[in-house]
Amino acid sequence: MQNHAYSSRQLALLLASVFVAIILAIGTLLGSSGTASAQQTTASSDRIWQDLKGDVFGDRAILVDTGVVRIEAPKRAQDAAIVPVDIYLDPAKAPDGIKSVTLIIDANPAPVAATFQFGKDAGVTHLSTRVRVNDYSYLRAIAETQGGQLHMMQTFVKASGGCSAPAVKNQDEANATMGQMKLRQFPPKETMTKTEELQLMIRHPNNSGLQRDPLTQYFIPAHFVQKLSISQAGRPILSMEGGISISEDPNFRFDFTVHGNGEIQVEATDTDGKSFRNQWPLETAGL
Repeated sequence: MQNHAYSSRQLALLLASVFVAIILAIGTLLGSSGTASAQQTTASSDRIWQDLKGDVFGDRAILVDTGVVRIEAPKRAQDAAIVPVDIYLDPAKAPDGIKSVTLIIDANPAPVAATFQFGKDAGVTHLSTRVRVNDYSYLRAIAETQGGQLHMMQTFVKASGGCSAPAVKNQDEANATMGQMKLRQFPPKETMTKTEELQLMIRHPNNSGLQRDPLTQYFIPAHFVQKLSISQAGRPILSMEGGISISEDPNFRFDFTVHGNGEIQVEATDTDGKSFRNQWPLETAGL
């Protein structure tokens, strides 16, 4: 009868071999599944979009990657609660004009982040803002022309937890400064041009309804800027209908075609029915 007893050294070597084999197997699985996992994530976002687009746009055809609209965002967000997004519009590829852009984040609890409407002669070609991204997701910009055509471009962002991330400021501080606005005007990129670039910053908690109070751990009710209008001397530049995906302290940077030297007027309304207004003179030297 054979003796199957192992010495201490043999047992140690056996266990070490098994351990190494397990580690190698895990490494192989992780390496081979990384691409598959990413593909599953993009596929999941696409499935959400297939269900969502009918709710937002009905059975209308959506043209993809035509150059009418372009969207840019970081591939991996540094902070999921404030992900920068840039939307570019090319009027030359939409001769009848671009009426609006809808920004959609597939994997967010409320996927429609915002819809921006443009004044008919506003000449907006670039718009940027900051959004919350709750999970790995496609961000989609869908532009609608004056003639009713829909054009889309998408970009994939790796981020998670943006909609439930704690607010930067405490609630008392946020309430004390709520509605304060600042407008920044950038120097023209070209002389003798009628295009100006502005940045509007609004103090508002823009609570998503998914954040918790750090003391009570109760959910903070959703409270965000729902409507925004920006005009020059009563002439519409852009307006927005927003949701919980727009980040705390909403921030919008955009260009537009100047008409005269009228003041820039801003009005915002939040979900509590509070309205905030401000206006600023426009520096038009050199136009």
